[in-house]
Amino acid sequence: MVVSGYFSPLTTIRFNFNHANIIRYCNRPFSNVQEMNETLIAYWNSCVGPEDIIYVLGDFGFGNLASILSKLQGKKHLIIGSHDRDTLKFSECFESTSQMKELNIEGCAITLCHYCMRVWPKSHFNSIHLFGHSHNRLPPIGKSHDVGVDGNQFRPLSFEEIKIIMSQRPDNPNLVDSRDREK
Repeated sequence: MVVSGYFSPLTTIRFNFNHANIIRYCNRPFSNVQEMNETLIAYWNSCVGPEDIIYVLGDFGFGNLASILSKLQGKKHLIIGSHDRDTLKFSECFESTSQMKELNIEGCAITLCHYCMRVWPKSHFNSIHLFGHSHNRLPPIGKSHDVGVDGNQFRPLSFEEIKIIMSQRPDNPNLVDSRDREK
């Protein structure tokens, strides 16, 4: 999520750099890992400027990621995913690393997590939940969205784009017990 520069505040993504099998698993339109990595880097840098803030929602990549990280613009924050053992070796390349992050941008409450949740902080108040992990195979619930590249034209999403997506989504189901609502 971009927080300054050409995008408005917030850009999110999940990439899977250096993951040869992901091309087959997700039917990505690349002939090999090198082509995929080069394309993903180009798309990233076409959306994210040097001063922009970007949140990677897990599963950044495998293997030696130093050369990839050095080519990517922006101030990168990592929300740890299920395959980030290699990525964590390069944690000094990220402004922060965490399991989950809650943000408030322009009065909008946003929860970032690698995994999709049925409920999340303030979900019963129609907050936004952005996640990765499911490679665009899991339908959203209310104001949630899979920000992985597989369902987002292989590029990060800006906060402006997220706001448009969420404006077209139904309200979050209020799963709070009705007895709690009466108090």
